[in-house]
Amino acid sequence: MLTDIEIAQQAKLRLIKDVAADLGIKEDELEPYGRYKAKLSDELVKRLRDKKDGRLILVTAINPTPAGEGKTTTSAGLGQAMAKIGKKAIIALREPSLGPVFGIKGGAAGGGYAQVLPMEDINLHFTGDMHAITSANNLLCAMLDNHIQQGNDLGIDPRRILIKRCLDMNDRALRNVVVGLGGKVNGVPREDGFIITVASEVMAILCLAKDIVDLKKRFGNILVAYTYDNKPVYAKDLNAHGAMTALMKDAIKPNIVQTLEGTPAIVHGGPFANIAHGCNSVRATKLALKLADYTITEAGFGSDLGAEKFLDIKCRYAGLSPSCIVVVATCRALKYNGGVSKADVGEPNLDALKEGIANLGVHIDNMRKYGVPVVVAINRFYTDSEEELKYIEDYCHNKGADFALSDVFCNGGEGGKDLAKKVVQACEKPADFKFLYEDSLTIKEKINKVATEIYGADKVNFTSSAEKALADIVALGGDKLPVCIAKTQYSLSDNPALLGAPKGFEITVRDVRLSNGAGFVVVYTGDIMTMPGLPKVPAANRIDVDENSKISGLF
Repeated sequence: MLTDIEIAQQAKLRLIKDVAADLGIKEDELEPYGRYKAKLSDELVKRLRDKKDGRLILVTAINPTPAGEGKTTTSAGLGQAMAKIGKKAIIALREPSLGPVFGIKGGAAGGGYAQVLPMEDINLHFTGDMHAITSANNLLCAMLDNHIQQGNDLGIDPRRILIKRCLDMNDRALRNVVVGLGGKVNGVPREDGFIITVASEVMAILCLAKDIVDLKKRFGNILVAYTYDNKPVYAKDLNAHGAMTALMKDAIKPNIVQTLEGTPAIVHGGPFANIAHGCNSVRATKLALKLADYTITEAGFGSDLGAEKFLDIKCRYAGLSPSCIVVVATCRALKYNGGVSKADVGEPNLDALKEGIANLGVHIDNMRKYGVPVVVAINRFYTDSEEELKYIEDYCHNKGADFALSDVFCNGGEGGKDLAKKVVQACEKPADFKFLYEDSLTIKEKINKVATEIYGADKVNFTSSAEKALADIVALGGDKLPVCIAKTQYSLSDNPALLGAPKGFEITVRDVRLSNGAGFVVVYTGDIMTMPGLPKVPAANRIDVDENSKISGLF
């Protein structure tokens, strides 16, 4: 059996100019990064501005196992399957972070015969967007520390600095650091720390900005600190936003690549969904809608995280309205939610499946609350028994949910034709898309709405520090912004041990922070980390490169 990377390396890629040409993109509207990847120019965006949008399909999932359950694989396979049934489709995905690539999950460009290529490039440095985001964030941090060092005209209180440096790598040793040591010439000593790049506000801004002018404005509005007399300090007060935008002038342009079967894919932006808003850039999605009849995009982790934020944050700001939501479910994740350990989810266990399948029911019900047709994609693994698959199908049927068995991992687009047909049918059904909450609600009311209606919590508790932070945000006029809740991906609750469809639990909000440039309020629950650590045996251990520069072990 071939590994994912072996399948990818054996594929015959089309020249990216030919892939783009199929979408009506002119060669001079491409900015090539080699033969198989390119950035899409601002001129293309302007040319297509008045063209009618195609249909938008969101791919989300149930609560996953730590290895993930194949949303990207399903998205890539669905795009390929659309072509098989004669539909013009494009995929719009997030860029992988190096954190999970070298951590638990490995690569994140799909799997088997439903991959986005060139997978080595996409999983590693791609077109440099992650590095640009890291540099822009850290430039802001450097300019802030330099301002304090050079006289501190703004009167910034070093104890009330709100931004952290970032790095696109899992590194727990950098969570809490002290900077400015070594004497007066090296700056003012203070506590600092690092977050992973994909959790940074710069990443969030990239993914929500409509153009470079909006990008610069949002950068300027980043709340970076408070003064000794309790006044807010923004990035524009440090005059950092112009230089930050200069670093991002290429990164703001979406990237075009292809699937294993030559289906076009736009891959751009990559915030995590457990600690950020979990979907690719607005620019990429809106451009994809102009280029094809069907745009397939994904949101990170389960629908309680990525889909909720896609629908309540991204769609709100971008004016998007999905025609169909695909919920990916697997036997192994349902068994995991039924109490089976990660190591044993490949073993047949109908009792555990029956115990965990309520998790699927919650995700179906939650997505229906947005007024959009829902299709369940049962992502097949070779370890699944026919009895288990039949049980999931019967469950979906009894809930009145459309479903299809997806075998795109083993059979590419051919294995997703039934799913593609169901999705096309769903897109033709009437939709009445609506947000879960209105802007007029207070921050607390919005948090309660998500916690009770999506997570199923009985109550939300706020720590004293969260209450204080919330009061500061309200004082700055942030009360009407949407909320971006940072929460574990493994449970509908804020406790990763509460699997399935837990009842009788409460959510605890330990901190609340204003992402003023991005335009939302980040709500921290549980023990969620903004700088993950590597596992005991990281995926990096199996990644290697030979004397011919051929990479192995990458997923």
